[in-house]
Amino acid sequence: MKKKYFIYPLFGLLVLLTAATPAHVTTLFLIGDSTMADKNLSGGNQERGWGHVLGGFFSEEIRVENHAVNGRSSKSFIDEGRWQKVADKIRPGDYVFIQFGHNDEKADSARHTEPGGSFDENLRRFVRETRAKGGIPVLFNSVVRRNFGQNQDAVAADDVRSERSTAVEEGDTLVDTHGAYLASPRRVARELGVCFIDLNNATKQLVESCGVEGSKRLFMWIPAGVSAACPKGRQDNTHFNIYGARRVASLAVDSIAERIPALAPYVRHYDFVVAKDGSGDFFTVQEAINAVPNFRKDARTRILIRKGEYKECVIVPACKINIALHAEEGAVITGDGYAAKPNGLGETMSTSGSSTLYIHASGFYAEGLTIANTAGAVGQAVACFVDGDRAHFRRCRFLGHQDTLYTYGKQSRQYYEECYVEGTVDFIFGWSTAVFDRCVIHSLGKGYVSAPSTDQGQRYGYVFWQCRLTAAPGVKNVFLSRPWRPYAQAVFAECELGGHIAPEGWNNWRKASNEQTVFYAEYHNRGEGSSTAARAAYGRQLTDITPYRPETVLAGNDGWNPVANGDRLVEEPRR
Repeated sequence: MKKKYFIYPLFGLLVLLTAATPAHVTTLFLIGDSTMADKNLSGGNQERGWGHVLGGFFSEEIRVENHAVNGRSSKSFIDEGRWQKVADKIRPGDYVFIQFGHNDEKADSARHTEPGGSFDENLRRFVRETRAKGGIPVLFNSVVRRNFGQNQDAVAADDVRSERSTAVEEGDTLVDTHGAYLASPRRVARELGVCFIDLNNATKQLVESCGVEGSKRLFMWIPAGVSAACPKGRQDNTHFNIYGARRVASLAVDSIAERIPALAPYVRHYDFVVAKDGSGDFFTVQEAINAVPNFRKDARTRILIRKGEYKECVIVPACKINIALHAEEGAVITGDGYAAKPNGLGETMSTSGSSTLYIHASGFYAEGLTIANTAGAVGQAVACFVDGDRAHFRRCRFLGHQDTLYTYGKQSRQYYEECYVEGTVDFIFGWSTAVFDRCVIHSLGKGYVSAPSTDQGQRYGYVFWQCRLTAAPGVKNVFLSRPWRPYAQAVFAECELGGHIAPEGWNNWRKASNEQTVFYAEYHNRGEGSSTAARAAYGRQLTDITPYRPETVLAGNDGWNPVANGDRLVEEPRR
């Protein structure tokens, strides 16, 4: 029964996410060799082509489809029918990024081409046939090899993946290995009026700036015993590791933004990327959180979470301030903890111990993220536990049943902008000051929308501002709030209240004395559930909403105003 409760909301989520897909998505087709290709991830393989990680540098209006393959030259890519498969998929306005050369240099007849001859003609073919389909070709030259010496075997070493370096004794100067093959893409681009990106020069500068030893950090120089994919280690001067591929892709997109103005608005740079397909720095959200510098006061650390379900308990500790999580469509963090579930020591988790995501740091921001507790109808089961001050969620989704969203911090201010929160009993609860601005608050069953535990003397509790309160089919008798503590505060202003809202509106949690201490109020609500004729007598109807506007409620002593300023930082105290 547990799974049954979660399947339907998640299916609805996927439908909504599909509906939100941009009307037009431009595809970037990548064709090239191993330095650009996607890689097999088995055995913890750390090798990446720069095209493998490129998707993490664009917004979702741009889709990267990587057809680059290890070991291919422009000739073998055509001969094997790989180019025709790409050409058949090109639509007007799509781009084809073309980067060959490493394997065109090889001596074998299956791959070898001549610069100024067959290599140039193959590049011309890619350009002509891309344009014939309404696509836009972009020519790149080859990335540099890390060759600090006169190594006659540098070209052949691409295919070796050696356990030890085959290079001669290294000097201080980076030596070119591509020769005339670098000129061909530039020449064809000039001849046919095609955008050319000199990625060789960009990577040459990168490698030289890192130095002889430091540049090993970009390539597959892996010590023995580190990776199951190469247990004896590897010394590879051609192929990039995760860090190197991300650095090269960053250089590529900067050049793309400069040379192709139409793509510039879609370029994004993040400090870290999380991706299940290996296109990021990390596979898990927690690994990215752990990599954030402690108490980084002067800038946000921005983390992109690429689409996929991340089954993990994520903790943002107090020292990881000013984190921003940006989620692609379909990125979901899930957990299945619940209060009565045994923890690692055989004790029950408790409500507080059941959460999927914990936020203890100040200045947290999340956009487009779904946080779900999939335990189902098993009692208290928290999706998100928010303790830190100045937490801002924009267009996020909180999925669960009982106790979905725990606004825990007594000194915490929280802003939920255009979010979706679902549950049954007390599914928004806790001590914090929290504003829900234009959110959808969805009841899956009979129960209570909120259960604030506002401390006595605290100026604000919950404010629901211009929200829509909806319910699953057949759900009735849902109360706006009941007081978890005697001085609970909740204000519903200019909200649309569905017919599932109980006529009384408020519940005293079976304690009449609560009616003397709570502050429950409404202002100009509408909808089937907004009638005040049968409202509980201790509920109020406000005539002046000015004190409860979001920017006023959240201002505190530091003037925090996410309504006007979005995710702009508030200066942290210097300690």
